[in-house]
Amino acid sequence: MRLSAMGDVAMTVPVLRAFVNQHPEVKITVISRPFFKAFFEGIPNVSFFAFDEKQRHKGFLGLLRLFQDVKQLRIDAFADLHNVLRSKIVRSLFALSGKKMAYTDKGRSEKKALTRAENKDFKPLTTMFERHAKVFEKLGFSINLSHPIFPEKAVLKDEILDLIGENYEQLIGIAPFAQYDSKVYPIDLMQEVIDQLAENSNYKILLFGGGKKEIEVLDSLSSNKENVINMAGKIKFQQELELISNLDVMLSMDSGNAHIAAMLGVKVITLWGATHPYAGFMPFNQPIENALVSDREKYPFLPTSVYGNKKVAGYEEAMRTIIPEKVVLSIQSKLAAD
Repeated sequence: MRLSAMGDVAMTVPVLRAFVNQHPEVKITVISRPFFKAFFEGIPNVSFFAFDEKQRHKGFLGLLRLFQDVKQLRIDAFADLHNVLRSKIVRSLFALSGKKMAYTDKGRSEKKALTRAENKDFKPLTTMFERHAKVFEKLGFSINLSHPIFPEKAVLKDEILDLIGENYEQLIGIAPFAQYDSKVYPIDLMQEVIDQLAENSNYKILLFGGGKKEIEVLDSLSSNKENVINMAGKIKFQQELELISNLDVMLSMDSGNAHIAAMLGVKVITLWGATHPYAGFMPFNQPIENALVSDREKYPFLPTSVYGNKKVAGYEEAMRTIIPEKVVLSIQSKLAAD
């Protein structure tokens, strides 16, 4: 069970792929929001159960119905990969009914030590992928994440090909937004990154986002450049996943798009502001050099937040220490390695 958010749900996918590959005799049912069903399609032995937040599974009585609904699937064990109030209630019901149960330890005290201003304990923490794997280990199923399996690149349909064209050698994705401003690279610097990349006619640069305001920004970033295309609002989510699977590299903030690209086996360059990859949210199977972090000499309190939802006075411009040239060089080095 993992209900939200998009990036967190995407982070469960590599773990489940490894699980079913190493334990093919086990069937898994994923409980999540209907929107995320596409993440799990095509994974052997994995079925999807849609959590109906607005009606059937709303409120405490809804969680009781959820327990009864899932119980009918005759499950043997319950893995809580969310560890919030709702999932705690459901897992407790399964435990009371005699089923095995385990949950993800989010390491809250370690993360607090990493992000506090005084006596900061600045060291890499256990990744969320490892934390999820430990849940299944507690249930009797060890998982080795060191030899990941990824899906084949999707065959792009004419509808997408008509939008992006075919006159390119390498496909670059850029997702410049995140839930919190402290994780968003300044738009003027992102414009410089895009302008420099667009000078290479062999690159096709695709911009990802959603919502009216983001679409307006993406339109501005892509204006007057033939090889830069704003994809926001033009394709369905399933098509977006298919397109992302074909990228040669994705540039993303510490956000859901980074984890979506990573779960599909795409190289991901991430930019970090108030948050830091040491908190355990580095995209799956990506080397640490792919994470470009803000300057801790100038901003010694970094990271100031696990999720980016805390603002610290004087740290608003921290991401400006990641210069556009460094971002461009990082992308080019990954493309050159193909």
